[in-house]
Amino acid sequence: MTQAPRIAVCPGSYDPITNGHVDVITRTAALFDEVVVAVVGQSRKSDALFSLEERLEFIAVATGHLAGVRAQPFDTLIVEFARTVGATTIVKGLRAISDFEYEFEMNQLNRKQAPGIESLYIMASAEYSFLSSSGVKELATFGGNVEPYVHELIATRLQEELSR
Repeated sequence: MTQAPRIAVCPGSYDPITNGHVDVITRTAALFDEVVVAVVGQSRKSDALFSLEERLEFIAVATGHLAGVRAQPFDTLIVEFARTVGATTIVKGLRAISDFEYEFEMNQLNRKQAPGIESLYIMASAEYSFLSSSGVKELATFGGNVEPYVHELIATRLQEELSR
């Protein structure tokens, strides 16, 4: 009897994907057979700097070294998306207390919507505990070096996009 693959989703806007995101995805890939990096098309946050297509491309480049990882857009409730791809777990990275407060609320709502889908939280590695997409964009806006925080392709695109 063959066991069904263990599938997790890692949702986010990934505008852009950072090395902190890649760290969480890498650690998730070690725990699951398949990881779907779920990229939200419409965010509750401000408008995305990069198009959905470009964010998907960035993820493919940044996670290309990982087996069983793929990016896919979604525009529904994350629990509905998880069901669609056969995932039983939603994985999120946590950096600070403020992340926990927000994710705790989301977990409670998700459990009411889909009791069979678990949430798993991975603590940020120390070197990424301060890192966010918005922080990287702000650093790039003012000419700071973002190469330690994102893939080189993304660093180049940030410079191009923000110099307009």
